Amino acid sequence: MPVLLPLALLIVAAVGVGSWLQFSERQAGDTVYTDGSRAPDRVDVEAVVQRVDAVARELVLRVWVTPRGALGEAEGTAPAADLELQTSGATLGDFEFAAHERIASKDVQVALAGGSVGDYPFDTYRTGVAFRAHMGGKEVPVRLLVADNDTLFSMTARPAPSGQEGAAMALALSRSGSLLVFAVFMMAVMWALAASVLLGTWYLTTRNQGLVWPALAWVAATLFALAAFRNTAPGTPPIGCVLDWFAFLWAETVIALCLITVVVTGVRAALRDDTPPG
Repeated sequence: MPVLLPLALLIVAAVGVGSWLQFSERQAGDTVYTDGSRAPDRVDVEAVVQRVDAVARELVLRVWVTPRGALGEAEGTAPAADLELQTSGATLGDFEFAAHERIASKDVQVALAGGSVGDYPFDTYRTGVAFRAHMGGKEVPVRLLVADNDTLFSMTARPAPSGQEGAAMALALSRSGSLLVFAVFMMAVMWALAASVLLGTWYLTTRNQGLVWPALAWVAATLFALAAFRNTAPGTPPIGCVLDWFAFLWAETVIALCLITVVVTGVRAALRDDTPPG
């Protein structure tokens, strides 16, 4: 009981903290940012971030367009006249919808600015999305709703200057809290494994144990397992990022040197033991 009770309390506390962090991240992910007109006759534009590609420096935005009031037909599934939706310069392409035809959602790429994937997992990016609508040759009011659906990134948005009837948002993107925690945990594990191998090497070399094959197998397996472990980092970061320079490359170097040291000292001890007395 003196051991089990503190252990149970520790588990309950860890689960409680984890539940609170997960709920907070879920609430942040469900947040919808809005800007633009609330006139009854308007065009609603719902833009949801589907995927952020930090290597390509772009995000994929899924856009739903819904004409409201006198601008729409069939409960907003079709425009009453030809509808043209102009986007910001960072967005790849504008949208055109024919009158009286059903509107389907569209995916579009948006360029990212600032930040570098080499800063993983601490990299941040920014971009902007803006929409202006024209129907029947006239500009009509737009209401913009932006949300995030990429679990690897967290997003914040704020209204940005736009035209009289348009709507715009400035987006800021950073790695999600769960990804950041996992990446930091990975770095801690890498250093812990390197320290364990270093201690084992010190023990073997100071006691002249010779070639201890189980120990050699353990060190060699750790060397290659660490590379596989690094490749499980979410978001597939490129080699040379902060994760590598803070932990992985140094841990691999320490383990490789320890393996060489154990082999050299083991061979020398084995040869010394095999030498017949003079």
